[in-house]
Amino acid sequence: MACDWLLVDGSSLIFRAYHGIPAEGARSPDGRLVNAVRGSLDSLARLITQRRPRHVAVADDADWRPWWRVELLPSYKTHRAAEPVPPPLIPQLRMIRELLGAVGVDMVGLDGYEAEDVIATWATLAGGEVEIYSGDRDLFGLIEDPRVRVLYPERSGLNVIDEAEVTRRYGVPGRRYADFAILRGDPSDGLPGLRGVGAGTAAQLVRRWGGVEEMLRDASLRDADRDYLARALQVVSPTRELPLTLPAGRRDSYPADPAKLSELLAGSGVEGSCSRLVAALAATA
Repeated sequence: MACDWLLVDGSSLIFRAYHGIPAEGARSPDGRLVNAVRGSLDSLARLITQRRPRHVAVADDADWRPWWRVELLPSYKTHRAAEPVPPPLIPQLRMIRELLGAVGVDMVGLDGYEAEDVIATWATLAGGEVEIYSGDRDLFGLIEDPRVRVLYPERSGLNVIDEAEVTRRYGVPGRRYADFAILRGDPSDGLPGLRGVGAGTAAQLVRRWGGVEEMLRDASLRDADRDYLARALQVVSPTRELPLTLPAGRRDSYPADPAKLSELLAGSGVEGSCSRLVAALAATA
């Protein structure tokens, strides 16, 4: 069944494409590396063909590691400081943004915030059924049966994550994944977790208290644990109230700017991928 909105985590899409397609054989005629460009366009085309959304928008990471999150929790995503964006990917990011704009796919970011915050805000504003494509489990906290679900890429394929699936995997109520991650810890986010608390204990704590907010209110905690939980709760939860409006998410015809698209595609080596994206969008219009 077609969903009303497909909200795509741009960074998740682009990085999976960059690491999933070897550089060899993925260059433009003038020698530019285009593996991430080609892979991103093809992946987006497949998503649109499979899910048939009425509207689609891509969220951009305007800030990979927002200062305000680091100020609250210095360990937050320290791997992003240690492993910055690969230099060969940097010029491809601009190319992807420009191509999507010419095709007619909205790609939006906001200074000081991550793609997950943009998606959280859009999901709050959007009406109807929303599907979120992302490999970031932080977005599991936005799941809301039956309206919002996450399309999570795994080795086995694209898995549709709803509240029941979160419960099956982690043993916590569907909307409480963020609480579980804060308590257990998550190296990918730089969350240390509570000392001595693993996955099983974290799930038990969530089931007993309801979540981190309730623990802060009702549980007897050490000062250091209370401080960590209060800070982590602000850091991990995507911001739902950014000063953004819903993008158009749909064009009357594709591509939106044929002349610009033709200019961008000249000598790019991604004409086929772009044609497939345009065709997918046109077929679901």
